[in-house]
Amino acid sequence: MDRAIDYYFATPSPWAYLGHERLAALLAAHRRDVRVLPVDYGRIFAVSGGLPLPKRAAQRQAYRLVELRRFADHLGLALNVQPRYFPVDAAASSLLITAVAHVDGMAAAMRLAGAVLAACWREERDIANDGTLTELLEETDLPAERLAQSKDADTLARLEAHTQAAIDAGVFGAPTYVVEGEMFWGQDRLDFLQRKLSL
Repeated sequence: MDRAIDYYFATPSPWAYLGHERLAALLAAHRRDVRVLPVDYGRIFAVSGGLPLPKRAAQRQAYRLVELRRFADHLGLALNVQPRYFPVDAAASSLLITAVAHVDGMAAAMRLAGAVLAACWREERDIANDGTLTELLEETDLPAERLAQSKDADTLARLEAHTQAAIDAGVFGAPTYVVEGEMFWGQDRLDFLQRKLSL
């Protein structure tokens, strides 16, 4: 049986940011492999009934900010709940992580994904900007040429395939972790994921 964890997420997701390092620690503690899979949640929302944040009811948007502050405080993580560059287009950063995963492996993709999430939510940097992405490659010791590679047709096809795999798996929100066919939605379900991995 495939024991790797499928990690579906959106690069502008604060919830993925809040869970990313804890996921990395779980992977290390349980010696599990991971497939780092940024996906297009625009496509996923279209088939799952989800709404992008600006289209959600005002009450839901307001409560989201309360919950973000609560979780950030609880976890001891720095988080700007309304960062300067948000909402932000996820395509460029998602494609870059996809390219790195393919060429450099999943450990490198996890490292870059963590840097991208932190850039958005802790450092208030524009993760849709090529200059920012080039800086993040340098900061994570990855080749600058990955940015050009992220723009080719093969990388786009991989991202589209990962998105379809997420849809087929029943994914509807970010982050989602799937292990041995069981789905865990949200960074607040990492305790349940840990229990699963401990069996």
